[in-house]
Amino acid sequence: MAGNKEFINRRLHSLLGVIPVGVFLIQHLVVNNFATKGEEAFNNAAHFMESLPFRYLLEIAIIFLPLLYHAIYGIYIAFTAKNNVSKYGYFRNWMFMLQRVTGIITLVFVSWHVWETRIAAAFGAEVNFDMMASIFSNPFMIGFYLVGVISTIFHFANGLWSFAVSWGLTVTPRSQLISTYVTIGIFLALSFVGVRTIFAFV
Repeated sequence: MAGNKEFINRRLHSLLGVIPVGVFLIQHLVVNNFATKGEEAFNNAAHFMESLPFRYLLEIAIIFLPLLYHAIYGIYIAFTAKNNVSKYGYFRNWMFMLQRVTGIITLVFVSWHVWETRIAAAFGAEVNFDMMASIFSNPFMIGFYLVGVISTIFHFANGLWSFAVSWGLTVTPRSQLISTYVTIGIFLALSFVGVRTIFAFV
């Protein structure tokens, strides 16, 4: 019975990391990337997202609750998992370890980012281009965000590989190899978007 419960929890953890949390990550990166088109473009995109109907309900049901479950169960996995060199080999074992490390970094980064933007907005601050430019006026915060954004994207992209394996989408060595190249491509593409966005505020 306990084994079945853990199997279900791990499947749910994997699924929520892709849908809806992963989908939201991509959407968030795309919206923020409007900063590369200038202050007005970013503010218009941010205002559009803030004006969505039932925004708070959507944020709680589609973002925060799934993210909270994924984070809490992810911490359990990170501190109970054992490296599996014999099963996946040297490269994949490194990816296994980095998935756990970037998960912890992502949790710290996302918590701070939510506090610095969404919680601040709840107390009357306006989430706009000037807010982000003010944050990035501190060189430490540029470094913090670079590490946080790249870690978050790696965690998502590498998690896609694990998701495909655990859900039976890639069961052969060839399909898993192809999936490795695809997820590396996703990581590089999204990292380019994220890093470019950060420096658009500087």
